[in-house]
Amino acid sequence: MARTALNTSQRALAVGLVLSVSLVAFETTAVITALPTITAELDGLSLYGTTLAAYMLADLVALVWAGETADRHGVRRPFLVCISVFLVGLVVAATAQSMVVVLVGRLLQGAGSGGFAPLSYISVRRGFPSDRQATMYAYLSAGWVLPSLIAPAVAGIITDRFGWRWVFIGIMPLALSVAVLTARAMKTLAQPEPNVDRRATRLPRAFQAAAGVGLVALGLQSHVVAVAVVLAIAGIANAAPALRILLPHGVFRARAGLPAIIAVRFLATATFLGVDGFVPLAADRLHHARPIVQGFVVAGAAMTWTAGQAFAAKRGAKLLPRRAAAVGFGLLLVGVAAVAPVLSPAWPLWATFLGWSIGGLGIGILFNPTTVASMSYAIDGREGEIGSQIHLADSLGFGIMSVVGGATVAVADRTSFSLQGALGTNFAIAALCAVVGLVASRRVRSQGSA
Repeated sequence: MARTALNTSQRALAVGLVLSVSLVAFETTAVITALPTITAELDGLSLYGTTLAAYMLADLVALVWAGETADRHGVRRPFLVCISVFLVGLVVAATAQSMVVVLVGRLLQGAGSGGFAPLSYISVRRGFPSDRQATMYAYLSAGWVLPSLIAPAVAGIITDRFGWRWVFIGIMPLALSVAVLTARAMKTLAQPEPNVDRRATRLPRAFQAAAGVGLVALGLQSHVVAVAVVLAIAGIANAAPALRILLPHGVFRARAGLPAIIAVRFLATATFLGVDGFVPLAADRLHHARPIVQGFVVAGAAMTWTAGQAFAAKRGAKLLPRRAAAVGFGLLLVGVAAVAPVLSPAWPLWATFLGWSIGGLGIGILFNPTTVASMSYAIDGREGEIGSQIHLADSLGFGIMSVVGGATVAVADRTSFSLQGALGTNFAIAALCAVVGLVASRRVRSQGSA
């Protein structure tokens, strides 16, 4: 059966949304490539993981705000706010004279980019016919392809020849161009119905959750064990109640349906970040690779992520979400095992490139089917709530793994604990998340399915 044809406005919107995703992808991939050099120049290795986590914690608050604002006022207004904050963050990081200021810049970048994903999901739900939405979700994920291929090379060359500051400066004109194109395309989207039931804002809970995770991160950075324990317990006690409100009921037990989907996405992104965020550091400190090589070691996973997305999109409804999740976690687990030998300086980095490509294929296969399954629970006028929940799961997975992984690296930096031991711990945690995800995937299902 022929698919519904897109009009000119819908095609323009599709281009704008994909470019917005590509902007975040380029910035994320480029900064991860440059981060080992930044920490070395500014003597900030102990803040490596915290810098990653700060981005994700700000992202957590922004996505809740963006989803709620879009449900009330449409997507264009929050998009313009987000892109403006993102640009300010780039300026702060580019002019930083210490690692703390770089961290602040990354915090602002996370606050800006955090709204892009839920706003994109909402735009697809409201702006495209139902038979085109699954394909559009795949296109959004495909927006990571080109940036993932060229950003490591570009960022590596710029860092080598001109300095890491120019990585942030170079992204600024791209962000301005995306702002103009996407905001113009968003004008065609209909405003939400004024009579849709409104719930109390969840923004204070988002701040509470972010603060709680931040306390855990602060505690794990402490030199004093007693302080670390107290802050970690206080952070968990603060974040858990907030997350129970922000996320669907039953998510901590992976209850069948939307709660299981959200749980699976958290576990998938935690698994992925536990490897992808720290392999460049291993390439730098253990293999003494140049920045351009550090980025390319994980570029294969970005390519296979897209290949997995394409496979899932081609299979369509034939690939059940729970089946996609199970296959995805299985491949992620194999990928983690294949990457572990990078802890030996004698292991060739090309083998790590190939090994982690398996993990990228896994998350690619599970990602789009779980997105489509989650949005099947959205009702008209409340797309922002579901869109923010699925992206919140992604942000928590990345953020919490950044906190834990960064803490192990910080311990290695200031004690006799080796960097190999720290990175090995991170890989083991990633593998555990994949195993739990494999179990939880059995409860994943779309709205109305058995």
